[in-house]
This record gives sequence, structure tokens and C-alpha cells, in this order.
Amino acid sequence: MACRLLLRRCLSAAAASSAAARFAVRHAHGELEVSGCSARIRDLGRLGRVGEAREVFDAMPRRDIIAWNSMISAYCHNGMPDAARDLYDAISGGNMRTGAILLSGYGRLGRVLEARRVFDGMLERNTVAWNAMISCYVQNGDITMARRLFDAMPSRDVSSWNSMLTGYCHSLQMVDARNLFEKMPERNLVSWTVMISGYGRIENHGKAWDIFCKMHREGLLPDQSNFASALSAVKGLGNLDVLESLRVLALKTGFERDVVIGTAILNVYSRDTSVLDTAIKFFESMIERNEYTWSTMIAALSHGGRIDAAIAVYERDPVKSIACRTALITGLAQCGRIDDARILFEQIPEPIVVSWNALITGYMQNGMVNEAKELFDKMPFRNTISWAGMIAGYAQNGRSEEALGLLQELHRSGMLPSLSSLTSIFFACSNIVALETGTQVHSLAVKVGCQFNSFACNALITMYGKCRNMEYARQVFSRMVTKDIVSWNSFLAALVQNDLLDEARNTFDNMLSRDDVSWTTIISAYAHAEQSNEAMGAFKTMFCEHELPNSPILTILLGVCGSLGASKIGQQIHTVAIKLGMDSELIVANALISMYFKCGCADSRRIFDLMEERDIFTWNTIITGYAQHGLGREAIKMYQHMESAGVLLNEVTFVGLLNACSHAGLVDEGWKFFKSMSQDYGLTPLPEHYACMVDLLGRTGDVQGAEQFIYDMPIEPDTVIWSALLGACKIHKNAEIGKRAAEKLFRIEPSNAGNYVMLSNIYSSLGMWGEVAEVRKIMKQQGVIKEPGCSWTQIKDKIHSFVTGDKQHEQIEEIVATLEELYTLLKATGYVPDTEFVLHDIDEEQKESSLLYHSEKLAVAYCLLATPKGMPIQILKNLRICGDCHTFIKFVSHVTKRQIDIRDGNRFHHFRNGSCSCEDFW
Repeated sequence: MACRLLLRRCLSAAAASSAAARFAVRHAHGELEVSGCSARIRDLGRLGRVGEAREVFDAMPRRDIIAWNSMISAYCHNGMPDAARDLYDAISGGNMRTGAILLSGYGRLGRVLEARRVFDGMLERNTVAWNAMISCYVQNGDITMARRLFDAMPSRDVSSWNSMLTGYCHSLQMVDARNLFEKMPERNLVSWTVMISGYGRIENHGKAWDIFCKMHREGLLPDQSNFASALSAVKGLGNLDVLESLRVLALKTGFERDVVIGTAILNVYSRDTSVLDTAIKFFESMIERNEYTWSTMIAALSHGGRIDAAIAVYERDPVKSIACRTALITGLAQCGRIDDARILFEQIPEPIVVSWNALITGYMQNGMVNEAKELFDKMPFRNTISWAGMIAGYAQNGRSEEALGLLQELHRSGMLPSLSSLTSIFFACSNIVALETGTQVHSLAVKVGCQFNSFACNALITMYGKCRNMEYARQVFSRMVTKDIVSWNSFLAALVQNDLLDEARNTFDNMLSRDDVSWTTIISAYAHAEQSNEAMGAFKTMFCEHELPNSPILTILLGVCGSLGASKIGQQIHTVAIKLGMDSELIVANALISMYFKCGCADSRRIFDLMEERDIFTWNTIITGYAQHGLGREAIKMYQHMESAGVLLNEVTFVGLLNACSHAGLVDEGWKFFKSMSQDYGLTPLPEHYACMVDLLGRTGDVQGAEQFIYDMPIEPDTVIWSALLGACKIHKNAEIGKRAAEKLFRIEPSNAGNYVMLSNIYSSLGMWGEVAEVRKIMKQQGVIKEPGCSWTQIKDKIHSFVTGDKQHEQIEEIVATLEELYTLLKATGYVPDTEFVLHDIDEEQKESSLLYHSEKLAVAYCLLATPKGMPIQILKNLRICGDCHTFIKFVSHVTKRQIDIRDGNRFHHFRNGSCSCEDFW
């Protein structure tokens, strides 16, 4: 009995021991399953496959805090913080790590206010949570709040200091960053790296390199991230010798063989297409390469225009990772081989969201918006970048309404827009001047906490400027915590667009730094406002500040010179362009051709002949130039040259050709070109072409035919067409048709003085003084003021201007004396004043006196006084030269043996030895 009892006890103990062992095994196995599932969730989250990650999470029979944090992290990583917040609330906030993850998720999307609510609601906060909240403010540009929170921290670690340091560097406040850096009780490599990167951000690469060298002198050895920042500084310096010295350090510290550092060095080489061959050589020397090495080389070759070489590198890649395929997809799309990009995409077994996004972006870059939308609709999963890419693509391709529609769709899906999506929407609202919608989206930006972000603010300033609401634009600009160069330029452009030029200049003068955009904006603003002296003054200031102009600035200034006829200043700018190596650039060369034509110089054709590249604007400019100078036959020869070169003519080409025919009286050729537009080129004539034909018919004497042509047109005649007919009636003194044309113009543009003056000229030339008086009465009733005739000339880099009857010029007495002396001399050689151009019923002597002081005559007299004998004279006039002045200047050119060139409101007149190039046909 005792033996049995002992045996039972032994068996019971063994069973208990066995059960305990089985429980321990099951428990360990369960822990292993939970750990494995958490790792799987994290992996799927990194790949953007959030749906699958959630399936794994939901299938778990038991979850620990690591699993919950992994799923919350996956949502945050893929721009879905609201879903993460649901899980956060389901476990009552989890642990402090959970809160920090959610804070970071909101911060990445710019939703600062929601992040702060989470932070304030945390029952317990450690330094990690404080650091996460500071980083949230930093990421979204609110450095003031970040510093306030930093100062309030109960305790700080080196990460706290580094977060604040990062904020100052990201907002380009490098003085504050350096002060904080010097106060740090402890620094690690991150601290030094942040400072190096900060100086790189403000393009003070020399200072960045100095910080790295100081770190090295203090005995700290760089890590991968630090080396990468130093390499970025070297790239900015553009000094390959410095790069080689850094490579020596990398070799000594054993980092050059490190694939990450090697790839970073490759990245520096590959960013500069001029040393792409060196990059290839370094790539080939690398012992180890990872997927980023291959993708960097592929991207560099693609960006450098060597797409076939990029494909060859891709073929050599043994793995052909998704990163490499995506890099090649991007490269193929950039060079227009979008079909090849699609084929490569289809070869990826399970394309991740990055690959989908790359192809969508490629379609958008190639203007294939519908194809991008079709691909977007097929995506198994979309992240915030997918939505942002589509919205940006719509906006950039002129489909702004669809961009707004997609934003609504995004909002309905439960996701809030990313910062990138919001900036694209502001751009879309700018395109279609949708102020009300833009204001609503602005409110949404505030809701998600993006109101402090510089990208959002810059886009808002642009939008409000284009929508002509400067009050809101000023509010956004003034409230910005951090203003970068883009902010200042955006505000400057908004002021210019709203014609607030004085305020724009004050803003420009207050800028701490300026770039090409700043100078281009202010110079183009002055040019657009016809304030040529201010435009030239800004250009001179630019040179004094050792800033070099870009191509657009030179193009703008050449346009100003052309408008003024300031050939000497234009030649000086041409010299600047040559010194900077920009004279051969297409837009500059086109501007030079236009400027020289407008200034009456013969250099236009020489520049044209020297051009290696020409576009349609080049050809149109030279044809239009020949037309302005009355060289109709030369314009037609250029058209023939253009056709033989295989250049496709456009509407502007035919305007130039028809003008050339009109100024040269080539009626048959004009009809031929007009008919050829639709018959040979499939172009529908525009009002400008009909106006040219009316002008051509009218100038050559067929005024009735010109009027009938208008009535037979398939379009409604505009002011240009009726003005052309009225001008023809003035030339041929046709009061009947002229009155009908003028009455049409009076109804369409009752405030245009030129129409009244033209009709009055017709009446006065026919001695119809009662009708002249009636026209003057109507002008007075309408409050119409005649634009005074104005002529100007450039002598020794100074513009001298004259108006009819001028008494303001400093040498007016000498000018009048010279003019009267010349008048007497010319009358003795056969000149007879043509008094029909006087608009008042006065005696002949008074009429002659009135004609004598026309602005172009005063300008000619001054040029004779102020320039050496035999020197050519060039004058510009705002209105069409009158018949008497035309005759007068022909006589002057004969008597003084001077070449006189006058550009009036219509064309050029080249006076040589008593004759004019227009052959009295203008």
C-alpha cells in the first residue's frame, strides 16, 4: 500500500512536470509567433503594403505592445495617421513609445495641431516624447514653438539639443544654430552633421567644410551620415581636389570600401554631368555595390542624357532590384521613352507603390494625363505620394479643375492631403484664378497644421497674388515664421502682378539676399511698366553687387533697348552676353535679332547667319523685321529659305509676310500668302491676317475693295481691322468710307483719340473744316485727349525726347534757330510745306509755323546740332510720321548729306540723299 502511494506520488509529480514543460514550450512558441508577426507587419509597412500588414495584425490571436506599435508605425509611415490614431485610442494610448510614433506620423504630414493634442493628452511623457513634439514643430517650420517647448523641457538629452539645432538649420537661421551649437553640453556626430548640412542649405559650402575639418581636428571620426554631409559640401564647392582629399580620409578610416560611403562619393560625381565619365570610372572601381549604387549610376546616366548607357548598366545589375527598375523607369520617362518605361514596369512581379508612382509621374511629365489616371485607378494601394503626384500632374498639365476634383476624392476617402498635395492645389487655384476655392483649401491647410510651412506659405502668396488679393498675400507673408528666398520672390512677384511697383521695389531693397529670380522679377517689372531708366538702373546695380545676369535678364534688357531704339546700350548688352558666353543661346540670339531690327541696324542678318540653332521665333523675328523696314522682297526670300529648311510656318509667320507685302505694295503676293494659309498649311486666318489684307488693299488704293473685303469676312471685324481701313482712307482722302469706318470705331472704343484724329485728318486734307470742328466737339464731349506726338533720339548714352511744340529742352533756343535756318534753306531748294496736315482752319503762314515744330523736326534739328557732320541720325516716334515731315526730312538728308533713319508707329523710314526706302508708300 505504501509502495503504491509512493508510486502514485511520483507519477503525479512527473505529470505535473511534463505539463509545466509543455506550457513553457507553448508560451515560448507563442512569444516567437508574436515577435515574427510584428516583424512581418513592419516589413509590409515599409513596402507600402498596409492592407496586408493589417491582415497579419488582425489574424494574431494575441498581441503585445510591440505588435500594436508596429501596426501604428506602418500606418504613420504610409501617411495614414488617422487609422493609427484609432489603434492608439483602442489601447488607451499604449506606452510612451506609441505616443512618440503617432507624434512623428502627424508631424510628417504637417498636422501639427493634432500632434499637439496627442502630446497634451499623454498621461506620461519621457524625453523621447518631448523630442518627437519638438521635431514635429521643426519639420513644419514653427521654430518659435519648438524653442518654447525646448526651453520648457524638464530634462534634455543630446537628441533634444540636436532636434532644436536641426530646426534652426532647416529654417536657415545659422547664427542661432551656431550659438546653440556652442552652448551644447555634449555633442555627438549627429550634432556636427546637422551643422554641416545647415551650412550646405544656405550654400555656404566653405563654412560646411570648415565645420567638418574642425570636427576632424577635435579627434572625432566621421560615420556614414557625417561623411555623406561632408560629401554634399564638397559637391557644392565644386572642387574635385577637396573631394580627393576626402577620399583619402575615407580610405584611411576604412570607409571608402564601405558600400554606403562609396555610393555617396559616386552620388557627388554623378550630380555633375561634366564629370560623368569620372563617375563611371569610380563606379567601375567599386568592390561592392548595393541596389542604391546601381540605381544611382542608372539615374546619373539618364539625367546626363545617356539613356542607352543607363540601360546597359541596368542589364549588368545581377539583382535588378525594384529600386534599379524604378530608376530606369524614371530615366526612360524623362527622355520621352514612356512606352519602354511601361514595358519595364510590367516586368516587375510585384511592383511596390514607389514604382507605381514613378510611372504615373512619367506619364504626367510626358503630358499623358489620361494614361496616368488609368494607372492610378489600377493601383492596389495608394500612399500620399500617389495622390500628390496625380494632383500635381493635373495642375501642371493645365487641368486644374480635375486637380480640385481629385482633392475632393482624397478627402472623401478619409485621408487628409499632404503638404505636396496642398501646394499643388494652390498652384491649380492660381491657374484658374479660383480665389474662393483657394481660400477654402487655405482653411484646410490650417486644419492640418501646415500654416507655418514655408512651401505652403509660398504657394499661398503666389495664389493670392494671381487672384489679385494682396491683403491676404500680405497677411500670409507677414505671419511667416521663416522666410526663405522663395518666400521673398513669391511676394515680390505678387506685388509686381498687382502693379504695386513702388512697394515691390521697397521689398526688393529689403531682401537680405537676392538670386536670379529676384533680379529678373524687378527688371522685367520695370520693363513691362515702360520704366526703361529704372530697368537699366537695376541692371547696373546688379553689376555693382557682383551679380551676373542670366539669359532672361539679357533678353528683357535687349527688348527695352529695341523699344527705345537705344542701339548703343543694346550693343553694350550684346558685349556682356558675349563675355558671359550667352550670345549663342537661342533666346538671347533671338532677342539680339529683334533689338537690332528695331534699332535700324544691319547686324540682325549677321546674327541670324551665325546661329547654329534656330526656332520658329527666329524665323518670324527676321521676317517681321524685314517687314518693318519695308523690305518685302527680302521677307519673301526668307520665307522661301524657311520652307526649304523644312520649318513649319505658323500664324505669326503669315502676319509678318502679309505686313511685308502691305508695306511694299505687293498685292498679288499678299493674296497668294493669304490663300496659302488655309489651302497649304491648314491654318485658319485670324483677325490680324484680315487686318493685314485690309491694310494691303487700302494702301494700294483699293479702298472700296478693302471695305467689301471686311463685309465678306467670316469673322466679326475688330478695331484693328476698322483702323486699317480708316488709315487707308486717310492716305487716299476718302471721307465717305472713312466716316463709316470711324463710326464703327467710335462705338467699339470711344476713348481712343487716334480714331478721331485720323478722321479729322481726312476732313482737314479735304478742307472740310465744319466736319473737323464737329469731330473736335465730339472729342471734347467724350473727354478724349489727343496723344501728343513724341520723338526721341539717343546721343552719348542719353535719351533726348521732344514733343510737338516743345519748349522744355535745355537747348531749345538753339534747336529752334537751327530749324528755322534749315527751313529757309530747304524752301530755297524746292521744299514746299504741305499744310493739308494741319488740323485747324487758319491762314497758310500759321499752318506752316505749326508744321515747323513737329517733334520729329525738332529731333532732327537737335541731332544736326549735337553730332559731327556726316554722322548718321536715328530717331524714333510714337505716332505715324506725317506727310510734310516725311518730305521735309527727305530734303534734309539731301542738303546735309546725312543718313537719317526714323522708326514711326508703323515702320522704318531710311532717308538717303533725298529719297526714302518706303518710296513714299507708307
